[in-house]
Amino acid sequence: MLAWVVLGLLLAILAAVIHLLYHQEFAETEIPNDCFAVAAATGETALPKLVCLTFDDGPSVNTAPLLEILAQEKVPATFFVCAQDINQEYLPLVRTIVQQGHQVAMHSATHRYATIYRSTDAFWQDIKTLRQALEPYLSLDDLTWLRFPGGSTNTVSHKYGGSGIMKTLKAQTEEKGWHWIDWNVCGEDATAAHPDAAQILQNIQEDAAEHTTCVVLLHDTKATGQTVKALPDIIEWFRGQGYTFCTVEQLAELQSGGE
Repeated sequence: MLAWVVLGLLLAILAAVIHLLYHQEFAETEIPNDCFAVAAATGETALPKLVCLTFDDGPSVNTAPLLEILAQEKVPATFFVCAQDINQEYLPLVRTIVQQGHQVAMHSATHRYATIYRSTDAFWQDIKTLRQALEPYLSLDDLTWLRFPGGSTNTVSHKYGGSGIMKTLKAQTEEKGWHWIDWNVCGEDATAAHPDAAQILQNIQEDAAEHTTCVVLLHDTKATGQTVKALPDIIEWFRGQGYTFCTVEQLAELQSGGE
């Protein structure tokens, strides 16, 4: 009889622990980490449809409105930030980005192709400058993800640093124990065409049609106010298509099985 009582108590404790794990609130952030629960629900080897919203070249005057929308929708995002002169006034927003549960990642300090791609040393000096600019607002230990300006397959860099510079930079990134990522869906919001919100959404829908995992390239610069207007519809569309939102880092963890 005693054994049954003990077993009953153990089962009750186990049930309580499972309940807490599934319903815990993340006190340090405003964005829930629900992509892992979704992945678990689909099976050990199956991944849900996932989307990473990524914003390049900020922060700027448009970053705060984007953060408000993301907070309202409880959607996490990844911000690949710069430290150009035009960014300086808005760099304190990096702290807000982190506090709200988003990911901050590296893009470039100057974003000048002729400078950063002149040589591998020039590129890493640029990243060093960027990290120094961001250090007051976050832990540099958390700053391990990188997006190369122009992407990892850009050819404009060949003009300045030779045809092999991107291959070398990708290898050096991995040697540092860091990670780099491109995109497979583009809103084209920073192009010379200056698309409006409806066109940005359409661009994303067309690119995303063939993908169950989407890394969406958007921008949070001063010139991309239409991106702010498009964001609610972008979120609504991906939700309607059954996607779960996550950061780039969360996506990598899911794809590696949490290893």
